[in-house]
Amino acid sequence: MNIIKAILFGIVEGITEWMPVSSTAHMKILNAIIPLEVSPEFYEVFEVVIQLGAIIALVIVFWNKIWPFGESKNPLGEGILSIVKKDKFFLWIKIVIACIPVILYELLLEDRISFINEKNEMIFIGAALIIVGIIFIVVEMLIKGKKPKYISTKQITFMQAFIIGMTQLIAAIFPGVSRSGSTIIAALLLGISRSCATEFTFELAIPVMFGASLMKILKFSAAVTFGEIMTLLVGCISAFLVSLFMIRFMLNYIRKNTFTMFGIYRILLGIIILVFLR
Repeated sequence: MNIIKAILFGIVEGITEWMPVSSTAHMKILNAIIPLEVSPEFYEVFEVVIQLGAIIALVIVFWNKIWPFGESKNPLGEGILSIVKKDKFFLWIKIVIACIPVILYELLLEDRISFINEKNEMIFIGAALIIVGIIFIVVEMLIKGKKPKYISTKQITFMQAFIIGMTQLIAAIFPGVSRSGSTIIAALLLGISRSCATEFTFELAIPVMFGASLMKILKFSAAVTFGEIMTLLVGCISAFLVSLFMIRFMLNYIRKNTFTMFGIYRILLGIIILVFLR
């Protein structure tokens, strides 16, 4: 049964990770309905490390967009620098800049912030889903009919990257906010197109999710059973396979649609959580 549950968890992770609806919230809801038969300590690791399957899928799909080495019409320089693609190099500089706030939070502050616990977690998640859902709808109303100033990640400035990265702190502190939701909202308010905002958010996920998984693994010190390892492995594989489809689906969807439906979904889900699961 645990293996079957792990497949389901992977499916949910693979779907919700690439939508601004908070994959963490969905994982906690799922675990409240059909809990995994693992230790509480291991579940904390599972909930984060299962994202590795999703992020590996992202690296595969985005390989040509993020790999900075190879022949280029616009190299970074001469000599050894001629094999470095200038646009990809500066993209990674922007990604690093955007990740600095959340890295500092993870290293210095995460363990010191403890106002969210098992008793009030679902209340925070439900409220965050509703609030961010409303913000999505309001932002879409504000930008309706306006032509975005920036339509490519090449046009995003270092300062804009830092501002977008700062919003990841909100998602890191409050479960249910959604990392992608917070960064996409920030990008839209900065005049970045929906497609570009989504793409940059996905690219930011690579170091953030790899780093979060590594930190969880390094901090984990409890004993692990073979069954728990298999549960995690199956969950990662399931998330990987579903993500291969969902990443492409989301990129295609947002080229033709707004984020309003995600806002409505978040509000409805938040209400359900506050009524039935708090």
